[in-house]
Amino acid sequence: MPPPLSVSLPSPQPLSLLPRHARAAHSHPLALAQPLSTRAPPSSACSVVPARHSDYFDPRAPPSQRDAYGQPPLEREPPVPGGQAGRVFASYSIYKGKAALAFDPRPPQFVPLESGAYKVAKEGFVLLQFAPAVGPRQYDWTRKQVFSLSVWEMGTLLTLGLTDSCEFFHDPFKGRSDEGKVRKVLKVEPTPDGNGRFFNLSVQNRLLNVDENIYIPITKGEYAVIVSTFNYIIPHIMGWSTFTNSIKPEESQPYNRPQSSPELEWRR
Repeated sequence: MPPPLSVSLPSPQPLSLLPRHARAAHSHPLALAQPLSTRAPPSSACSVVPARHSDYFDPRAPPSQRDAYGQPPLEREPPVPGGQAGRVFASYSIYKGKAALAFDPRPPQFVPLESGAYKVAKEGFVLLQFAPAVGPRQYDWTRKQVFSLSVWEMGTLLTLGLTDSCEFFHDPFKGRSDEGKVRKVLKVEPTPDGNGRFFNLSVQNRLLNVDENIYIPITKGEYAVIVSTFNYIIPHIMGWSTFTNSIKPEESQPYNRPQSSPELEWRR
């Protein structure tokens, strides 16, 4: 018969010989761990990987201060009298080897009436800015020459056929003492291959002793953008879009239309 198995366990140390922190645990062997809410926060030395967010989202902004895309709204300063707060500037630019051309729209001018309404005092225009090239992809905008396209001049460009050309003449001092001293001529003509157009601006300024000629080729696609832009912007620089936006159905009033006749038509 095999000898019986025996297990010997070490006798526990007296409490007086145990460390203080071990005495409490030894005296309460079934004590539960402290609740999570009372545990000490982790050390700040522990590295935390920041969460990835979209560029349109700012997690630091309170939900009430985020816009539709999660970004904090822009802080707008109070408008300054005579300032340009809230205005937006837009331009369409074309860059070529010998010159650059920018199309900048300018709004109409309005004047207030005694009734509180507004009237278009001067139509807007599209400012053409020609800058000569001084190197590869470098343009000298300090030497730029400008030409203001009126509504009817834009209409002329819109109606050009593939082989048509046009020419506009401007004298900024027409009707004044310096009339004839500044001469600007803009020519728009088709390219020899028929796939685009040339915009050619010649400026003769005897006041500043300037005689410059800048031309730039425009491709068929670029001219299509110009045509689409002109079609869109013409009602705005005429003030018609402002008129239509001011129409309020609740404020409309009936009016008596006089009996039609040639005399009454011309008197309107």
